[in-house]
Amino acid sequence: MNRRQVLRWGTLLGGSLVLASCGLNKVTVFEAGPPANGLGALAVSSPAMSTTTDWKAQAPREAITLLPARPTRVIVHHTASANVSDFSQAQAYTLARSIQQSHFDRGWSDSGQHFTISRGGYVMEGRHRSLDAARGGTQHVRGAHCEGFNDVSVGIENEGTYMSAAPPTGQYDALVRLCAWLCQQYGIPATELYGHRDFVNTSCPGDLLYARLPQLRRDVAARLGVSVRVWPTTRSGQSGERVRSVQFLLRARGQNVAVDGAYGSGTGTAVSAFQTSAGLTPDTVVGSATWERLILTVRPGDSGDAVRGVQSQLATRGYAVTVDGAFGPATESAVKSFQTAQALTADGVVGPNTWLALVE
Repeated sequence: MNRRQVLRWGTLLGGSLVLASCGLNKVTVFEAGPPANGLGALAVSSPAMSTTTDWKAQAPREAITLLPARPTRVIVHHTASANVSDFSQAQAYTLARSIQQSHFDRGWSDSGQHFTISRGGYVMEGRHRSLDAARGGTQHVRGAHCEGFNDVSVGIENEGTYMSAAPPTGQYDALVRLCAWLCQQYGIPATELYGHRDFVNTSCPGDLLYARLPQLRRDVAARLGVSVRVWPTTRSGQSGERVRSVQFLLRARGQNVAVDGAYGSGTGTAVSAFQTSAGLTPDTVVGSATWERLILTVRPGDSGDAVRGVQSQLATRGYAVTVDGAFGPATESAVKSFQTAQALTADGVVGPNTWLALVE
């Protein structure tokens, strides 16, 4: 069995911070029970985690809002602060207090994010009551980490700036463990892990950390004992053949959108409308869950915009096909050749795995 025949495994607030010293405190460790939501084959324990009491958080300025619904995604951030070499727990607690004070200074009621991971790999509760809510698995604390998505997402802050530097191994490993536990507790698919920039015009969580999100999804899925297809995230401001594929597929699904390869407001409106019709959160971001609903299997004899999407991808890759929407012998031959080159079953049918290889 080769790489393409196996489903891919898969399935973190900006602002500078002023740090001060602090004393050591114990870490409170919570162990999760068996998966409450039937998500995966493996039970995932909570990572060692410090509560707001442990790092001596100030009391929130207003009552914490506890929502009676599970979040549907995790959003990854970086602090955009210095990449310190102090990996101690004392530094981690100082970080947590500095973030909270910074957010108070912005007029917020508490730390905006739900959880924080230091460069030393210490995991901490950020906003009060976030840990208890996650342990229960049925309620969610309203955050303040991503405008427009605070009711439906868990925010994880990662200490450091990751535009041109990668997070330390210990921090990344802690991120995997925390995400896997949150996915288990809330029934969030491991594919639904995003970067702040996917929803807001920001550089957060940094170019290098953002580039690692596909691998994060795979690593989280592996920890959960599940396998899924990890699709590329497609969103506003992007352009190119992948966007054209989204547009062709939207047209095939009955949406009125121009096929120009530019993800503008019209495409966003069409994506949101499709997501609503498919029972998905209308966030305009084409992630794995949306791709899985959007694609259409096409085969010899079919015609229409989904076929044009396949043909356009093939033509861009140098195959001799005409983008006419008719799945004839030339298109079939090109599809089989592409499938062989990608170590897929060369059956001439463009199903989910072939679509994924085309749009990667």
